[in-house]
Amino acid sequence: MPDVLDASPYDALLLLSFGGPEGPDDVVPFLENVTRGRGIPKERLKEVGQHYFLFGGVSPINDQNRALLDALRKDFAEHGLALPVYWGNRNWAPYLTDTLREMVRDGRRRILVLATSAYASYSGCRQYRENLADALAALEAEGLELPRIDKLRHYFNHPGFVEPMVDGVVRSLAELPEEVREDAHLAFCTHSIPNSAADTSGPVEEHGDGGAYVRQHLDVARLIADAVRERTGVDHPWQLVYQSRSGAPHIPWLEPDICDHLEERHAAGVPAVVMAPIGFVSDHMEVLYDLDTEATAKAGELGLPVRRSATVGADPRFAAAVRDLVLERAGAERGQEVTPCALGTLGASHNLCPVGCCPARAPRPAAAGADSPYV
Repeated sequence: MPDVLDASPYDALLLLSFGGPEGPDDVVPFLENVTRGRGIPKERLKEVGQHYFLFGGVSPINDQNRALLDALRKDFAEHGLALPVYWGNRNWAPYLTDTLREMVRDGRRRILVLATSAYASYSGCRQYRENLADALAALEAEGLELPRIDKLRHYFNHPGFVEPMVDGVVRSLAELPEEVREDAHLAFCTHSIPNSAADTSGPVEEHGDGGAYVRQHLDVARLIADAVRERTGVDHPWQLVYQSRSGAPHIPWLEPDICDHLEERHAAGVPAVVMAPIGFVSDHMEVLYDLDTEATAKAGELGLPVRRSATVGADPRFAAAVRDLVLERAGAERGQEVTPCALGTLGASHNLCPVGCCPARAPRPAAAGADSPYV
């Protein structure tokens, strides 16, 4: 039997994710949830929903979260970590408020949150914290006893997140035709966000050109490129590129876009490209459509061989990383001296989001941070 690991003072872990439709009838209601308050007509949402309809109206993200839940529960049980794991979404069932209500009724009082976003940004961190505050306010209005909620730190540079991506890039290079493999270019892909959101990502002292969002991605890209060089003996050129841009065309977003990048690399004589989606935890819709469908079609038009490497998903090393993060945070909460595990040059991220970190577009309460109204 494994030794019993101590997660106290925490009594539950909440997997917090984006959510997605699970059938054609869900697509427009799901998009209405995503865009609520923006006044987007239903007909426009039907147009946007075509990406989902290409895949039967089903987003893969929910099944991928179910697989991650299974991996976390298996890892925790095998290592003697008696911590129940729940799941709640921002935009689709199981909804966050419903899950928190269930947790409270199950007697959970100190909850750790794992968000399926590894990097600092408004949409990847602060907005989830706002969702938590909204859910707590709803439970408070119902007269329920509120739990204390903490969020696990950003894990972009944890070995259990980075190492599976290294394996994915090495496998993808091996899948390329031998005659183009050695000179292949690595395109490290992540979700584009408005420049203004990138510039204000992370703590205030990290605000500036690209903010923490760009710096964190660049650090991970370097880590992977260096590890690939050590594994293959080849120093592949690489660049951080972006995908999934949305919003008004006059608002500047991070560039270059992956399709533009493929055209530019092809024009420069690059013989092949590996697209590595380092900004995504799993192969959800942005990966399946924007990379596997749209970018791959662009590469086909160009006659440019491409491969898309795997995301981390439910890799056992990622599940082990989450266990490590839980024990690290629990030890810190108990006042123990802990040594956070992090690769690269940036070190481990903060445990508690400080005031001014990834500021909101409009002032809204956010839980699990220094400015939280819920302690």
